Amino acid sequence: MKVLQTRTFARNKKKLHENQIRELDRAIQEIFKKPASGEPKKGDLQGVYVYKCKITNQLYLIAYQFDDVRLTLLTVAQHENVYRDLKKTV
Repeated sequence: MKVLQTRTFARNKKKLHENQIRELDRAIQEIFKKPASGEPKKGDLQGVYVYKCKITNQLYLIAYQFDDVRLTLLTVAQHENVYRDLKKTV
């Protein structure tokens, strides 16, 4: 399986500190091992999964889509306005 990231994901990841990026990478490895582990969204965001993880004691959401060939990382952010912003990109 190939892992791809959107510009939004890359931009949000770049804003994180080095220790936060390490924790994010661990969470991405967990998603890669078991892509269906995230919560599937309904309605406007159907086909999008959200994985919740703690990064430096704060809740972050990693939004992604996957199929047999690729895992696409859509965004990573704190809970505030994640779904609103996701609707604009999906």
